[in-house]
Amino acid sequence: VEIGESVRGEDVYIVQSGWGEINDNLMELLIMINACKIASASRVTAVIPCFPYARQDKKDKSRAPISAKLVANMLSVAGADHIITMDLHASQIQGFFDIPVDNLYAEPAVLKWIKENIPEWKNCTIVSPDAGGAKRVTSIADRLNVDFALIHKERKKANEVDRMVLVGDVKDRVAILVDDMADTCGTICHAADKLVSAGATKVYAILTHGIFSGPAISRINNACFEAVVVTNTIPQEDKMKQCPKIQVIDISMILAEAIRRTHNGESVSYLFSHVPL
Repeated sequence: VEIGESVRGEDVYIVQSGWGEINDNLMELLIMINACKIASASRVTAVIPCFPYARQDKKDKSRAPISAKLVANMLSVAGADHIITMDLHASQIQGFFDIPVDNLYAEPAVLKWIKENIPEWKNCTIVSPDAGGAKRVTSIADRLNVDFALIHKERKKANEVDRMVLVGDVKDRVAILVDDMADTCGTICHAADKLVSAGATKVYAILTHGIFSGPAISRINNACFEAVVVTNTIPQEDKMKQCPKIQVIDISMILAEAIRRTHNGESVSYLFSHVPL
């Protein structure tokens, strides 16, 4: 890469999401950070809407890597002074860095979407498809003043779900599944079937990062969702053509406002509970 104009003394923001050819994108980001740094940029901020390798945040078995920590080290070594990301898979990834990390939340945008697009939202249950998302779901349920439910799942091996148990009541209600990312969509499609068999009238899924790899699209097309709502931390144009159920919440305004506030030295915490207008 080559930076096309002078960045000496500038406050530089490099936007690169971790998706698609993930290793190429990550490498390009590192090289660009370094290029700006040695061209005397005063500060380089990496804006990474979907953090690469965020799911590998702990050793779940022996001889497993902690890739998220490796990515954090690589970004620091390349010369990033600040990271802006969105809905980290595990929020403790912020502690893998010795530089400031702003982990923005899609939650305000999700609440807005629910109120504008689900007419019967006052009679809904917010459901987490796994125990890890319990905190995210309770927070949304509290702010909408509705009930929440959990699905307990047991995995036999990675990416495959064995059995599921629903904890909570969804009978005669709209169920809204909320999660931070959907990869092969096995979990959420399983969960949707479980909710319908437990008496839910409609099932929506709201996910921050729609990775949709492998059989995901055909699974969603065959599942009983009214809509699968994702943000555009990962570009979704192609997926929307293949699957009419996919709808997109635009989060570019949240990132734009975070960049503006960071540049002007203002507080970013306003964005944790409000959607910028």
